[in-house]
Amino acid sequence: MPPFPESRGASVEPMMHRAARVEDAFHAFRARRARKRGYLPTVVPYTGYGSPTWARILGRVVLAKDPKPGSRAERLHRKREESIRGWRSFTSVPVGDVPVTIEIEGDTHTVMPDRGGVFDTVIPVQLSPGWHTVRMSTDGSSNVFESPVFIVDPKATFGIISDIDDTVMVTALPRPLLAAWNTFVLDEHARVPTPGMAVLLERLAATHSATPVIYLSTGAWNVAPTLTRFLSRNLFPAGPLLLTDWGPTHDRWFRSGREHKRSSLIRLAEEFPGLKWLLIGDDGQHDETLYSEFARAHPDNVAAVAIRQLSTGEAVLAGGRSKADKHSEISGAPWVYAPDGAGLAEQLTELGILPSN
Repeated sequence: MPPFPESRGASVEPMMHRAARVEDAFHAFRARRARKRGYLPTVVPYTGYGSPTWARILGRVVLAKDPKPGSRAERLHRKREESIRGWRSFTSVPVGDVPVTIEIEGDTHTVMPDRGGVFDTVIPVQLSPGWHTVRMSTDGSSNVFESPVFIVDPKATFGIISDIDDTVMVTALPRPLLAAWNTFVLDEHARVPTPGMAVLLERLAATHSATPVIYLSTGAWNVAPTLTRFLSRNLFPAGPLLLTDWGPTHDRWFRSGREHKRSSLIRLAEEFPGLKWLLIGDDGQHDETLYSEFARAHPDNVAAVAIRQLSTGEAVLAGGRSKADKHSEISGAPWVYAPDGAGLAEQLTELGILPSN
């Protein structure tokens, strides 16, 4: 089992922050109204990962009203899902009082979501390396939801951890107003992939046998389905998303995105001590600092660090950028910088991480 076997769910917790109590009361009010209108608990499954003896299963429970099969409403509902604007994903009603039944290879487990409707649990399994399917269901609903889970081969020695915003997808996060527009308004089909990054990640995954690809971002779980479709549509290799919650926590107004990334990196290093990770990020959102800290603390778990450089205007708004030789000297791992995937691929080839054409 991995070093973090606990699940996110109902437990004895300290006094919550006032903002969290207000948020919970608002969600409870909306949930009562939704249930009166016939909305049922629905699982939004996320891609999981694990080893042959354990699997980390993730998902979110929200209230939704399913249209009748074959009806015009169902066709319209499906069409809307395929072209959904970001703000819609933030208007669903999360529920934390409905147990979720997880079935994988004939074994069943029950988990409770947290106050935001998210469940994040590690269960014991006996699975072969590769992709498997997990089935999830909730009380009061006859629907069964399926989620992929990638089991990492114990013989694997190389993995990829990649940021999303401004790394594989151009969102201009240093510009807050544009970032808000991209997150809450812009249709997912209009989001732009960073040039060359899909080819780079696909080449890396194909070069190294059984490579796990983890997408680590400070984005909210609400947008996970949108991001998954974006990555698939633009031919990025499939892999789990590790996102976070937005909004108040038990002791503060907002969650720390930086701490989410830091703890996720440490967790992955402890779960897969035999893997050397290629860390991919950008120079506009703390990735350099976090990756440098991680490389110093876990030198045996870092193959290299690849940083996508923002444009000159973005870099100015982000407060400038650091130098690769400085980070290499401090962390011990090689660092490469380029504005796109092609430039990073050329330098990773020089390091021997990618084969020459």
